Amino acid sequence: MTKEPARILVVGGGYVGMYTALRLQRRLKHELRRAREGGGDGGVQVVVLSPEPYMTYQPFLPEAAAGSISPRHVVVPLRRVLPHCRIVIGEARSIDHARRTATVETLATEHAGSGPIEVPYDELVLAPGSVSRALPVPGLADHGIGFKTVEEAIGLRNHVLEQLDIASSTRDPAVRDAALTFVFVGGGYAGVEALAELEDMARYACRYYHNIRPRDMKWILVEATDRILPEVGEAMGRYAVRELRGRNIDVRLETRLDSCENRVAHLSDGSRHPCRTLVWTAGVKPHPVLEKTDLPRDGRGRLRCAATLRVEGAEHVWSAGDAAAVPDLAAARASRSGGSGGEPDRECAPNAQHAVRQARLLADNLVASLRGRELTAYEHAYAGSVASLGLHKGVAHVYGRRLKGYPAWLLHRVYHLSRVPTVNRKARILAEWTLAGLFKREIVSLGSLEHPRAEFELAAGTGRHPEGP
Repeated sequence: MTKEPARILVVGGGYVGMYTALRLQRRLKHELRRAREGGGDGGVQVVVLSPEPYMTYQPFLPEAAAGSISPRHVVVPLRRVLPHCRIVIGEARSIDHARRTATVETLATEHAGSGPIEVPYDELVLAPGSVSRALPVPGLADHGIGFKTVEEAIGLRNHVLEQLDIASSTRDPAVRDAALTFVFVGGGYAGVEALAELEDMARYACRYYHNIRPRDMKWILVEATDRILPEVGEAMGRYAVRELRGRNIDVRLETRLDSCENRVAHLSDGSRHPCRTLVWTAGVKPHPVLEKTDLPRDGRGRLRCAATLRVEGAEHVWSAGDAAAVPDLAAARASRSGGSGGEPDRECAPNAQHAVRQARLLADNLVASLRGRELTAYEHAYAGSVASLGLHKGVAHVYGRRLKGYPAWLLHRVYHLSRVPTVNRKARILAEWTLAGLFKREIVSLGSLEHPRAEFELAAGTGRHPEGP
């Protein structure tokens, strides 16, 4: 009797999903080959379910938005790096672990209108990541722009350059002022780095407009707490505020966005700012699919995991990254030894540094479980953080040492270049950085890419404007 191969279903193609599958591909090389050959002795099949056919290296999104890196070089094609895994483009709608099945909607079922299908599994790696946490701010859904995907990054670049074109060509002072006002909400990595890189790009682009000067633009960063970039420490956070304000960027701490209806940003300090650009980067929340599972979750909606990265109380389910609440054993050890900053009940921060390391251990533990071996607990002392504040400017707090300016910016680039997957991507990004140092920035807006059929539809007489419906 032929034994069916064991199926490992990896839900999510981000950091955790891709790195886990990559590690499984290496560790289960012979089992994967047996499953492909169908030799009758089982083997293992790894299925990766992802809404996109690529993994996005998010730390490089600000540079992609500023034009320092080509958009296609900040994404990693899953089919290329995972040739021995089965890649399915789609999304999990729910998980029934009692039956070991995932309800999945793929591109094929979506276009055929046939409804979702059930995919059985033997081992489940649940790593759908996170989504933007949008608050019920009036007007946000209508006018806000996110900054979590490569599409949003390139769309924002095109939008900013388009605003310069609008401001340059209008005779209405109100339209001009609104076009030249850019409001970013959220003082974490995404908000600060995106604002800094785009302000750098826009300031450079002003030299090609006869009637726009850098001082005509108004860049506003809104942060609800009393500091920005908390990951780099309080001292470096204060330096970042001084650096941004020195570039005429209006940093408003302990301030919230109350409304953005009619393209007017109303802030909690009573000020109002007509603007055509409002970027929302005020945090993330676990993916909604976690609510459609029968798995244990914590108060924040994340899966409760043991230090081995197995979901507590659920055999054969694993998780890591943004979707998982993993105990921080390094912090607990520091607490017991009386070290500074130790917190016995602390959980690992949902960042890329932990996600990549957790993914590798998750794969190793999953393989160990399949082979009946002992599992290893995840423990990693947080090395520190680096952040870019635009070209040749940055802040860093690494292994207790503080860096700022050019050294921090260089460390930021070196660190992330070492972490971006595949030698191919590393070489292409390094080549682009080298060429960018030799030639001028490209400041062209390709906004029409967002509506590729608009010109043909207009020519065909559908009555649509090239800007879209």
